[in-house]
Amino acid sequence: MKQLAFTITVALSLITTQHLWSQASEIPSAAPTQTAGQTPEQRGRHLLDEMLLALGGDEWLNRNNIQERGHAARFFRGAPTGIVIDFTSVHQFPTANRFEADRIGFITDKSIIFPGKKIDIVQIWTAGKGYEVTYKGKAELPKDQVEDFYRRRDHSIESIYRVWLKSPGVMVIAEGPSMIERRLAEKVTILSANNDAVTVDMDATNYLPLRRTFEWRNETFKDQDEDAEEYADYHTIQGFPTALTISRYHNGDLASQTFLLKAEYNVDLSPDTFNPEVLLKKKQ
Repeated sequence: MKQLAFTITVALSLITTQHLWSQASEIPSAAPTQTAGQTPEQRGRHLLDEMLLALGGDEWLNRNNIQERGHAARFFRGAPTGIVIDFTSVHQFPTANRFEADRIGFITDKSIIFPGKKIDIVQIWTAGKGYEVTYKGKAELPKDQVEDFYRRRDHSIESIYRVWLKSPGVMVIAEGPSMIERRLAEKVTILSANNDAVTVDMDATNYLPLRRTFEWRNETFKDQDEDAEEYADYHTIQGFPTALTISRYHNGDLASQTFLLKAEYNVDLSPDTFNPEVLLKKKQ
C-alpha cells in the first residue's frame, strides 16, 4: 500500500509540473518580437529606421540647429569632483550649403558687488579645430581635447545617419536584446569598411536611443578605450524627443553628466556666431 501511495504521488507531481510548464509557455514574452526570415543585417537596418522615425524622421535630419542651456557636472573615476559648470551652447547641423559648428559659452557670476551672470569665455568648434575666445583674443585648444571632441562627434547618433549609413562597405548587425538602466533595449552595431564601429542601444518599446558606445586605440598606452553616452529624461520639444540628461562614461567610469534646462530648435543665429575672429565684448 505504501508503494502504491508513493507511485500515485509521483504521478500527480509530474502531471502538475507539466501543467505549470504549459501555463508558463503561454505567458507572453517581454522580449521584442523577431520578424521571421530577417538576417541580422536586415533586422539591424530595420531597427535603425525605427529609431530615426522615433526621433522625428526627415524633419529631425533637416534641423538647422539646436540651442541649449544647462549645467554639467564633472566626475573622476566615477566620483564627483564638485565642479559644476553652467553653460549655453549652439550646435549647427551640416547640409550641402551649411557647415557643422558648435559654440559653447561658460556662464559665471559678474562679481560679488554686481549681481547677474556673464559669459566671458566661449569655445568655438569649426573646420576640425577648437578655439577659446575671450575679449582679449583667441587661442587654439589643446590637441588631445580637439581630437576627443571630434571623435565623439564622428560617432554621434546624427553621424550614424548622415555619414555612416551612406558610406560604402558599411555593415549593420542586430545583436539582440540588452538592458540599459533596467530598461529593455535592442543593440545594433554599425561597422565601417575601415573596421571602425559604433553601437547603439535603443529602447525596445519606443526605439529612442538609450546608449551610444564606441572604442578607439589609445596611442599612449596602446590599448582600447571606450566612450559611452547614455540618454535619459526625454521631453518632446517642437516635435522632437530630446534627452535632457546625458551621462558620459570613459572606460566604464562616469566622467560627466549634462542636465539641460532649456532647448530650442531652428533659432535665428548671427552670421558671426561661429567666427572665432570675432572677440567677446568686455563685461563690466
